[in-house]
Amino acid sequence: MADAPQTGQVYETDALIAEDIDAYLDTHQHKTMLRFITCGSVDDGKSTLIGRLLYDSKMIFEDQLDALESDSKRVGTQGGEIDFALLVDGLAAEREQGITIDVAYRFFNTEKRKFIVADCPGHEQYTRNMVTGASTADLAVILIDARKGVLVQTRRHSYICHLLGIRNIVLAVNKMDLVDYSQEVFERIVEDYRGFAESIGIESFTAIPISGFKGDNITSSPSHHTPWYDGPSLIDHLETVEVRSAVDRQKPFRMPVQWVNRPNLDFRGFAGLISGGEIRPGDPVRVLPSGRTSTVKSIVMWEGEADEAVAGQSVTLTLADEVDCSRGDVIATADDPPQVADQFEATIVWLADQDLQVGRGYWLKLATQTVSATVQEPKYEIDVNSREHLAAKTLSLNEIGVAEVTTDKPIVFEPYADNRALGGFILVDKITNATVAAGMLNFSLRRSQNVHWQATDITREHHASLKNQTPRVLWFTGLSGSGKSTIANEVEKRLALMNRHTFLLDGDNVRHGLNKDLGFTEADRIENIRRVGEVAKLMTDAGLIVLTAFISPFRAERQLVRDMLAEHEFIEIFVDTPLEVAEERDVKGLYRKAREGKLKNFTGIDSPYEPPENPEIRVNTVEMTPEEAADHIIQQILPLK
Repeated sequence: MADAPQTGQVYETDALIAEDIDAYLDTHQHKTMLRFITCGSVDDGKSTLIGRLLYDSKMIFEDQLDALESDSKRVGTQGGEIDFALLVDGLAAEREQGITIDVAYRFFNTEKRKFIVADCPGHEQYTRNMVTGASTADLAVILIDARKGVLVQTRRHSYICHLLGIRNIVLAVNKMDLVDYSQEVFERIVEDYRGFAESIGIESFTAIPISGFKGDNITSSPSHHTPWYDGPSLIDHLETVEVRSAVDRQKPFRMPVQWVNRPNLDFRGFAGLISGGEIRPGDPVRVLPSGRTSTVKSIVMWEGEADEAVAGQSVTLTLADEVDCSRGDVIATADDPPQVADQFEATIVWLADQDLQVGRGYWLKLATQTVSATVQEPKYEIDVNSREHLAAKTLSLNEIGVAEVTTDKPIVFEPYADNRALGGFILVDKITNATVAAGMLNFSLRRSQNVHWQATDITREHHASLKNQTPRVLWFTGLSGSGKSTIANEVEKRLALMNRHTFLLDGDNVRHGLNKDLGFTEADRIENIRRVGEVAKLMTDAGLIVLTAFISPFRAERQLVRDMLAEHEFIEIFVDTPLEVAEERDVKGLYRKAREGKLKNFTGIDSPYEPPENPEIRVNTVEMTPEEAADHIIQQILPLK
């Protein structure tokens, strides 16, 4: 019988084991993270490749493997062998059609690195899904079916990846087993792709011959089927490529403020995710857009105070001085701050089924900033297949174009090519809260830097006090023939008798001068209301009570005008008249012309009217005379001071 180990030896062994475990956990905790996407044409094997990566990295539980083997036999697409695509294609429609529809995110890790991979759909109609997956990726794996070569969708996805700032490209020539692992086929495809890549600005890429189904050149072991290939396997390349966070650390310090951390009166910190550079206590910083400067007092993380923080970390900074800083501001290095502007050229990818409405107000969200923005008529649309610049008046689903964007107040930004966090934005519909576009700021327009607001000594409050009234905009909206102009005129007469200073802006009258260049398309209607809103705002600055009588058919534009004004200054008055009643009146004969097809884009007939959901005042002209409606409105808006 062997001698029992001495007690000291046991303790020493336990200590070594514990030390190894601690070292392993520390290594795992501090592994870098690589986000990458797989994209390409339909049936290039993207889902199969990801399934193979999950399988080879031992990220599949035993019950999942059993289910996978069972599903593979039932589906029968791989001749009874494991169909790795079923690990990723989770939607029933995806499994039935053998295609990817939604973006599927999967996590796996190796000894050297952690990964998040997005499997992007190959169909052109799901381009918006692909944009979503690519927006946060460090690397793109562009798959090509070795039997088919470079296809239109290969070019499309490559262009979008480059557009979205992905500089690490892997050209994975897949299904090499179906072309007998031919070196000639591989090299021909690589040369074809290189010519295209150089034409769109892709300076370099890594080409790897693989078989997602058979596993060739996927893991660390080189495939014996491709002795002519001496490059890295796919996983080797993924484990060693430089991640974006390492690049971002070399840039100037930037941290969009997400919230002000004020747990008690003794602590005031500014929390956010560092998007670029590094920071240490004592470093001078600048808060934008105000431009105020201070120095970093301390860096606070969940485990306590830190000596430094770098890009990719979420931290709370305390400053040495009491400066005005809140959500949406950006803390940056003092001697190299980002820009501040309110007019830009941007590349926009349209994601919504409804077309871009030129001049309509959308919420623009960039980092932690949210502002109101309008998009002008596109300079051009980009044909991502031919890279031609095409004339365009709007953008439709999945289309990409370049246009000018104007925000209602200056925002802190950097070109997307320099900083994704401060250059990438989304547009959100103000009514539905749906995300309608993703965009990349290219540069600010020079006029945004040259035009400044001129301060005046006589304030709007002084103008109002001279007139002894509170400025307001009484916004009458309703169908043509509802009685808006008649009622607005009656209300103004009553206000005049009360010695109030007013001005009536009527829809027809404005189109004789200020808006005579506008037609009645949806885009022109939007611009018509935007201009009227700006005029009304100037009039309220002069202390006037402004009455407007416009159909103003879209809620978004009425909301745009409301947002221009101070709180409680915009009073929406819905002149609620049924279409059949308005059509019976037809004082101008417009409904008859519209029914006969002689008048296009007429509200209520072939152009929509969106009635107010919560107007401040509602009058029904079927139940009230114009005089009664005017009296009701006057009672509702009193007192006027």
